Amino acid sequence: MSGAVLVAIAAAVGNLLQGWDNATIAASVLYIKREFNLESQPAVEGLIVAMSLIGATLVTTCSGAVADWIGRRPMLIISSVLYFLSGIVMLWSPNVYILLLARLLDGLGIGLAVTLVPLYISETAPPEIRGSLNTLPQFAGSGGMFLSYCMVFVLSLTEAPSWRLMLGVLSIPSLVYFALTLFFLPESPRWLVSKGRMLEAKKVLQRLRSREDVSGEMALLVEGLGVGGETSFEEYIIGPDNDLVDDHDLSVDKDKIKLYGTEQGQSWVARPVTGQSTIGLVSRHGSMASKSGIVDPLVTLFGSVHEKLPDAGSKGSMLFPHFGSMFSVGGNQPRHEEWDEESIAPREGDDYASDAGGGGDSDDNLHSPLISRQTTSIEKGMGPTNHGSLVSMRNNSLLGGDQGGSTEIGGGWQLAWKWSERDGQDGHKEGGFKRIFLHQEGVPGSRRESIVSIPGGDVPADSEFIQATALVSQPALYSRDLIQQHHPVGPAMVHPAAASAKGTSWSDLFEPGVKHALVVGVGLQILQQFSGINGVLYYTPQILEQAGVGVLLSNLGLSSASASLLISGLTTLLMLPSIAVAMRLMDISGRRTLLLTTIPVLILSLVILVLGSLVNFGSVVNAAISTGSVVIYFCSFVMGFGPVPNILCAEIFPTRVRGLCIAICALTFWICDIIVTYSLPVLLKSVGLSGVFGMYAVVCVIAWIFVFIKVPETKGMPLEVITEFFAVGAKQAAAAAKDN
Repeated sequence: MSGAVLVAIAAAVGNLLQGWDNATIAASVLYIKREFNLESQPAVEGLIVAMSLIGATLVTTCSGAVADWIGRRPMLIISSVLYFLSGIVMLWSPNVYILLLARLLDGLGIGLAVTLVPLYISETAPPEIRGSLNTLPQFAGSGGMFLSYCMVFVLSLTEAPSWRLMLGVLSIPSLVYFALTLFFLPESPRWLVSKGRMLEAKKVLQRLRSREDVSGEMALLVEGLGVGGETSFEEYIIGPDNDLVDDHDLSVDKDKIKLYGTEQGQSWVARPVTGQSTIGLVSRHGSMASKSGIVDPLVTLFGSVHEKLPDAGSKGSMLFPHFGSMFSVGGNQPRHEEWDEESIAPREGDDYASDAGGGGDSDDNLHSPLISRQTTSIEKGMGPTNHGSLVSMRNNSLLGGDQGGSTEIGGGWQLAWKWSERDGQDGHKEGGFKRIFLHQEGVPGSRRESIVSIPGGDVPADSEFIQATALVSQPALYSRDLIQQHHPVGPAMVHPAAASAKGTSWSDLFEPGVKHALVVGVGLQILQQFSGINGVLYYTPQILEQAGVGVLLSNLGLSSASASLLISGLTTLLMLPSIAVAMRLMDISGRRTLLLTTIPVLILSLVILVLGSLVNFGSVVNAAISTGSVVIYFCSFVMGFGPVPNILCAEIFPTRVRGLCIAICALTFWICDIIVTYSLPVLLKSVGLSGVFGMYAVVCVIAWIFVFIKVPETKGMPLEVITEFFAVGAKQAAAAAKDN
């Protein structure tokens, strides 16, 4: 995974530049006011600081849609160029107007980086460490602030500190970022797959995962092209075929699916557990909607899965660690990674090698398929079309080699497909592929008694089997139109480029799962901004000054400006160890747990700040209380409410609309940031410092309630599985609301 880690570190440099700029402008504005005589023009002074916010807000309105159109990497390159240009222009800045233009350019670069870096890291990182890697932007931002404060502090010690030099230094690290984005960062493999560029996506994945076999994850990325669709949960008991079914035509019992393991000739059969609801996994833990009716059914769904499923991590399934590739059909059919947009036309009229040959129903000819069955009822009535045309999903070499493929897709989840049939309205059989995400629930034999006791789980007690959860849905590439043809080509799959040809549609935002995810993402961004971070950051120097730290530093011979910069730098330095702890816990404890744990600490620290402002305990005690509360607030914020909203927003949306939805969330972030920044002075005059902190505490209470009710746990789950969970959970939530 070293490739993904290095790529994430390189991408996070964009956030380092954002933190660098935030700290630099906060410090240099002291000197800008003197040169341009802005003491009597507070509006212009505020505009210099806020111009970057305006630029970030403007660019965010279109960044998501453009990133979905031209790609993630080009947008990051543009961001680095904007950073560089703004640094050069700020270094020149002969007057206020040029400085405002430079700040606007800087804001455009910041907006692109803040919006797209978490998205890019989420799309390139493995599920097992995605949370840790997506905490890097927070760490890099705080690290950039600390480095900037150190640089500005050193410059402030000179006889004539130059604010132009302070701001212009940004162009140097931005050149490094430009080189990294241009020569080191690859394009997001998910975006490449969405455009049908399969060969490029395969090469990028091989680099990111540091291995040749990425066929399983390639198939997963293709499955992520869909938006919406019917999704349901099923539970399977999986064991050797001689335990669960006799050697007979599987089409007689349509509920049974035949799987092949890594050993040649060793076959397995999966049978759904009967007597369960559509969401059998959750029904055994109680209703999906909690008994109190307060917690969102979606949260209960995610929570039940995390409680039930073992932490398999990258170990994957003990039963079938190496499925074959679904796209390797027949002898000459190209594997899915060979489907590239330039190769669509020559293949449209080609038939599959297995369609022409005989003996396709022989088990000897199916020694290593992913999913195998006998000729379906549909195919029996289709004349020339035989078993191979729709069913023989073959892996050329399960036991190794470049031709094989593992469908381990991260977090212990596996990707598979099954064929389902039903009676049509005209009496004819109708059938189609179903995609299933599988996750092993137990180990062979170790939980035999509990599994056998499940209704419908009448497996022989002396057999070897496991129990698996299955998330079943329509494959992204399955075409109902193709299956109706008299001679369907191959497995009736459309090309990935054709599946994504319509591009991003605003109508996709109204899919139940996407709407549900937008509520979570937008809600978190609003509550994060109104939780008090800007107010506490703004008043940290004043609070620490009251604590006597400024007097101590002045006694060391430092000017008031230098002392203020040093205080801010030390405060920023305190954040870094806390973020490092959050990076470690993000994929262990989880996002939801970190929020529910750290938000009460924010509430407590804000309440103590209010008491310190209202009650006089003595100057020394008040100073100690204020200083301790500020430090605790910062450390708790950067462990939870700082990084988690951006991490979740980068995880919970489908690939096709991910850029657009993240842009909506980022736009919410910037608008709320502007509102909080400009309302703070007004609130201070009307309700005072204690009133402001009290309001922030109330918002944090609301935030904790929102997280408890609405925010699910997504740790260790592939992005495509998360979006499927949102789809089925949203529909179940709507059904539960209708019942109530």
